[in-house]
Amino acid sequence: MGSDRLSVGIDGGVAHVELARPDKFNAMDRDMFAAIGDAFRALGRDPAVRAILLSGQGRHFTAGLDLEYAASQFRPATDAGRAAEAKLRHIEWLQDSFTAVEQARPPVIAAVHGGCIGAGVDLVSACDIRLASADAFFQIAEVDVAITADLGTLQRLGYLIPQGLLRELTYTGRRVNAEEAVRIGLANRIEADRDAVVAAGLALARTIAAKSPLAVAGAKKNLNHSRGRPVEEGLRDVALWNAAALATADLGEAVRARLGRTEASFPPLDD
Repeated sequence: MGSDRLSVGIDGGVAHVELARPDKFNAMDRDMFAAIGDAFRALGRDPAVRAILLSGQGRHFTAGLDLEYAASQFRPATDAGRAAEAKLRHIEWLQDSFTAVEQARPPVIAAVHGGCIGAGVDLVSACDIRLASADAFFQIAEVDVAITADLGTLQRLGYLIPQGLLRELTYTGRRVNAEEAVRIGLANRIEADRDAVVAAGLALARTIAAKSPLAVAGAKKNLNHSRGRPVEEGLRDVALWNAAALATADLGEAVRARLGRTEASFPPLDD
């Protein structure tokens, strides 16, 4: 996970991942995409991590795709077919970096301040929960640089906000401020500023980290599995999970703590 593009720390079961390119407003170049994928794949397997907070350093959460990096991907090609195949593989690699966020075993909370633009919306769409500072805004900005958003916004955001609104924002590139983001379901709530939204995200992550990691992992797995599938498939999936998972000692510990009005203590999951 070593990278100058991210800052990663773990404390008490909570990992804090910060986009760490503030001089470029956390614009995402190849190194940052690689760092995000590597970090979330590693944290997703780490038995010590029970919740993850994602935030950004500096003035903005992220300005989105680094345009100089994007421009470097469009070089003259002698063979259009081979060039197209190479672009496809590269886009799929970029997509995998954000899919690693969605597939991480622990829940991921995004604490957004300032701008969350373009690829930033793709990134937070892959998170479980989004909190916003009062100055935060979200913008599906790809249309303004003649690109179709291709890293997850169009596939994931429609499960968070109405389709008609998603299409309006995608086709126009209009900004959504923090108040509207909460109203439409893109963000859960607003905090005063960057420090406050990071503090709120850490507090929420600690609350999640105190729960049974097996129960939380099962919930995230079933929520992701059920999205876009018939109810019957989701019910079957969670039934199969619980048929095995309810054999855990976590259940007895949770009941003991609840009856005794004490704090439960749950062992980590296996790697």
